[in-house]
Amino acid sequence: MTDAPSGGWVLLLAQLPASPSSPRVTLWRRARAAGAVGLQNGAWVLPATEEHRTFLEGLATYVRESGGTAFALDVAAGSSDDGIVARIRAERGKEFAEFTERGDALLTELEKESARDNYSFAELEENEQDLERLTRWLATISSRDFFPDERGKDAEALLDRCRRALDAFTAAVYRAEGVAPDLPPRTD
Repeated sequence: MTDAPSGGWVLLLAQLPASPSSPRVTLWRRARAAGAVGLQNGAWVLPATEEHRTFLEGLATYVRESGGTAFALDVAAGSSDDGIVARIRAERGKEFAEFTERGDALLTELEKESARDNYSFAELEENEQDLERLTRWLATISSRDFFPDERGKDAEALLDRCRRALDAFTAAVYRAEGVAPDLPPRTD
């Protein structure tokens, strides 16, 4: 059983000159940012959607303008689908694992600062920025999670725990700073 997209795949075959290296790096970064996985050197694949087709055709144009050769091809679903899906899931798995690590680190930081009664606006601002980064990053990961599973739900639940922990920390900061003394006292 495969989770391959019913429309098949869009494949980019690209070859760039060895020098300068910046077009190769740009191609790699753009392809990875879109959620494409490399099958071999210069071969990138995405599920076949109009958006992905347009994206890879744009990358092919970029490669040609950079002195290389490139082709964006539609490929029917076939015997290699499970392997491609597995590679895509593995890439998202790495991202979800890193997200979990950073989300857990934020929760640990909030617990540590709460235990120290370090309720300052500077600490609050730092943790708000961390939560904003986590929120943006999860949106990015989710946008390229073409074969969603429980990892996305787990990440959403972790982000929700981070939000609730930061809300509690925010209330404690406001109480400590005398900004909102009418907030209910901490119950933890």
